[in-house]
Amino acid sequence: MEELVTSHTFPPRTAIYVKDLRQSVPILLDGPLERAQFPPLLSAFIGLIVAFLLFQGVSTVFLLLATMQGGIALTDLLTPEGLSDFLADNADTVIWANTIGQLLGLLIPALLITRLHSSSVRSFIRFRPASGRDLIWSAVGLLGMIPLVHFSAGFSDSLPWPEWVRSLEDGQMELIEQILIQDFSLVFAVSMLALTPAICEEVLFRGYIQRQAERSIGAWGGILFSGIIFGLYHLRLTQAIPLSMLGIFMAWLTWQTRSLWPAILVHLMNNTFAAVLGKSFSESESGLDMEEFTFQWWVILTAALVLGAAITMLRKSRLPQEDSETATSHTADHTRASEVFMEDGTEKNGLNEQGGAA
Repeated sequence: MEELVTSHTFPPRTAIYVKDLRQSVPILLDGPLERAQFPPLLSAFIGLIVAFLLFQGVSTVFLLLATMQGGIALTDLLTPEGLSDFLADNADTVIWANTIGQLLGLLIPALLITRLHSSSVRSFIRFRPASGRDLIWSAVGLLGMIPLVHFSAGFSDSLPWPEWVRSLEDGQMELIEQILIQDFSLVFAVSMLALTPAICEEVLFRGYIQRQAERSIGAWGGILFSGIIFGLYHLRLTQAIPLSMLGIFMAWLTWQTRSLWPAILVHLMNNTFAAVLGKSFSESESGLDMEEFTFQWWVILTAALVLGAAITMLRKSRLPQEDSETATSHTADHTRASEVFMEDGTEKNGLNEQGGAA
């Protein structure tokens, strides 16, 4: 298990470490927020709020500009018929607005705020290679997760939610269905609806938010915090439980493999399945609803066994060794570090300003 040895009252020149029995990877904490001793969990909350506002703001501005350029009156979008007509003619514009919002509102702010903590951005957010074995077992784990998540979604949806929650989510689903039934290529759909969110959201939630939460409330606290916040962030209260389950699984993958790539892969696969199946159900003449589809009990039991097997295999995985260039970079970082913490390593003695023993 991972334990962060830290304190909000530590002196400016003290090293910070994560204790574990695994390979040591030093990560600099030399940014202005660290020198100011800004609380990690508070910075995570601020980052979430800023990212949410930027994402919504950028997407909305892009859509407004698109409607004005197309000569569409904003009042027309306030009626169901007008909104439906707009989506039928501008589904690609809506998707582009979401994509630009993800890039400018989630990805770039997450990288910028990470830089305020550490000059080693890639190490801080765990943007390092993952082994092929870990990627394969992560994908297998998702296959086991899907029926379980779907079952929990059905259970959550059956709860007595207030009417305003139902009404809000019905509007969200109608909007999604209107977009999915439009005629655009599979490559476009996967790139915009699956790949972009997978990268942008994982950098924010599993890269920055989880790291900051781990520093304040420990490894498992960070995993749970990142996963639950991910579930709530989508603003679908009836689906907060299944989304949180998926978020917790991806957070555990990131911590276990010490890499963001397994979570990105799982997120990409999940979004791809959802987009393809959603489009298939939307275009189906049978009248079936994807959310009304249920798995047989034996499928759910098998899925639980598959997930358990994947987790067992991932727990046995060995961390990939860093290449010589990265190792050299870390050595140089040690020399100039005012503060570092050790990820995946046993507890070390503090370092002074010159990188020697304290």
